Amino acid sequence: MTVEMTNGAATLGTRVAGNGTSLLLRGVKKAFADVKAVDGVDLEVARGECFGLLGPNGAGKTTTIEICEGLTTPDAGTVEVLELNWAANAKELRQRIGIQLQETQFPDKLTVEETLRLFRSFFKRGISVEESIKTAQLEEKRGARIVGLSGGQRQRLAMATALVGDPELLFLDEPTTGLDPQARRHLWDLVDELKQAGRTIILTTHYMDEAERLCDRVAIMDHGKVIALGTPNELIASIGGEDIVEFAVIEHGTGQAVDAGMLLGIQGVKSHRVDAGLHQLAVSETHTVVPRVFTALTEHGMHLSEFRTHSATLEDVFVRLTGRNLRDE
Repeated sequence: MTVEMTNGAATLGTRVAGNGTSLLLRGVKKAFADVKAVDGVDLEVARGECFGLLGPNGAGKTTTIEICEGLTTPDAGTVEVLELNWAANAKELRQRIGIQLQETQFPDKLTVEETLRLFRSFFKRGISVEESIKTAQLEEKRGARIVGLSGGQRQRLAMATALVGDPELLFLDEPTTGLDPQARRHLWDLVDELKQAGRTIILTTHYMDEAERLCDRVAIMDHGKVIALGTPNELIASIGGEDIVEFAVIEHGTGQAVDAGMLLGIQGVKSHRVDAGLHQLAVSETHTVVPRVFTALTEHGMHLSEFRTHSATLEDVFVRLTGRNLRDE
C-alpha cells in the first residue's frame, strides 16, 4: 500500500500488485443503432500490468475503454474493475481509478494550480497538488490560466489530474498526443515508474513504438473484436519472420506485375503483402534472402525503385492485421 501523510496527501509510491485481476471483460457488446461498436470482447488484465489496447479509428477501442471506465453501459456481457462492478460499486471505483481522456476540457479561467486543487478535492486520499505539478513538469505554469496553455501542456495537466487521486488503476487514452519528443519521453519514464510501483495501466495509443516500449501485453481490435492478443514479442513473431523487406518496382515493357507466388517461393520468405504498391516480405536470414529477391526480380524483368529492410516491429503486425487486405474481406 502507498503510505499516506497525516494530512491525507501521499506520494506516488508502491502498491502491492498481488495476484488478482484489475480488469475482466467477458462477452462485452455495445451497439449504436445498427453499428456493432464492441462485438463480444473478452479481456483480462492482471494487477500491475501495463496493457495496451490498439486499433484503427472506428475499431471499437474507445467504446471498450469507456465501458471499463463506467462512462458507457454495455448492452451485454460482464465487466469487473478491481474485482468490483459499476452497478453496485461506482462510488468506490471512482476513488480507486484515474482517467486521462483523449481530450479533456478544463475551465479556461482556472490556473493550473487551481485545476489540480479542484481535482484533488474529489478524492478522499491522494497525492499533494505540489507533487502533481512536479510530476507533470508544470512548475513554471503553476499560475498560468488554462486558456494560455499549449496543447502539450494541457495534455500534461490531464495526466496530472489522472494521478492526483493516487489511483490503483490508471486509464491513459492516447496520453502523448501533441507532446514534443522530450515531453513524450518524460511520460514514458513516468509510466515505467508507475509500472515498477505495481500500478495497473490501460493504455491506448496510435504510436506503435510507444506500445512496444511500454506494454507488457497488447490487444489489437478491429470491427469491434479482439483480433490479436499477446506480448509485443509474441505478436511480432506471429507474422512469420524476423525482419521485413520492403520494395517497389518499375514495371517495364509488358507491364508484367510482380508474381506473389514467385516471391513466396523464395527460400526464407515467410509471407507477402502489398500496400499502395509497396511489397512487404516477412523474412528470416535477411543476408541470404535479399540476394535471392534481387535475382528473382531481375529474372522476371523487374527493376527496383525502392528497397529497404528493417527488423519486424509491432507496427508491422498492426498494419498486417488491420490493413486494406483485411478490411476488403
